[in-house]
Amino acid sequence: MYRRLDGAHIVETLDLVQRRIEERFPGSGLSQVGGELLAVAREAIGRAVDLSRPNLPLRIASGLVIALMMALGVGALLSLKLSADPRTLTDLMQSQAIQNFVFLGVAVVFLATVDTRLKRGRALQALHELRSIAHVVDMHQLGKAPNEFLPGREEIQVTPDRRMARADLARYLDYCTDLLSLTSKVAALYVEHLQDPVVLEAVNDVENLTAGLSRKIWQKIAILDTATR
Repeated sequence: MYRRLDGAHIVETLDLVQRRIEERFPGSGLSQVGGELLAVAREAIGRAVDLSRPNLPLRIASGLVIALMMALGVGALLSLKLSADPRTLTDLMQSQAIQNFVFLGVAVVFLATVDTRLKRGRALQALHELRSIAHVVDMHQLGKAPNEFLPGREEIQVTPDRRMARADLARYLDYCTDLLSLTSKVAALYVEHLQDPVVLEAVNDVENLTAGLSRKIWQKIAILDTATR
């Protein structure tokens, strides 16, 4: 029960975080990013399950083509006249028929893996989207500078028409780390159903990215915590 990620629980947690952000910072860009990540997470559940299902029409078509190509290749080999003479064997290895048979083997491998490569492409595209969202979250925290909280100053001007209290800034940064963590969890859904080394590496890249961005944010939170003492 607790050995696999549950996409429904991730969506539920994201929905809760997004509503908290909207309640604390109504109409903020971070709230909108949370809503976008929530929509992507809901799509990821369906995408991940779909990637786990075999594409039967494609596999049947590929299987028929492979069978036909193998039959033609075996027929071509049987039609060759074999001899124990080394010169004949050398000529045979250099013949166009053998070269065609090698190309036939490459084509068989290509057709046998076409379904996996198509799924890999879809997964990588979705992971690229999550990587972009992580950078958008990071953009929203870049302008929040805790070192501007000098002794005697309780507020920081975030925009010309909006000021943020110290406690609000700490909560804002904390929400940024929450969204980054959940971004990596959504990415991990794609390797729950698709065991592909390339996809796994891309998921690890997203996790490393979000972890690195979170560390930068926690440094700001630590500065805020020091400023309150």
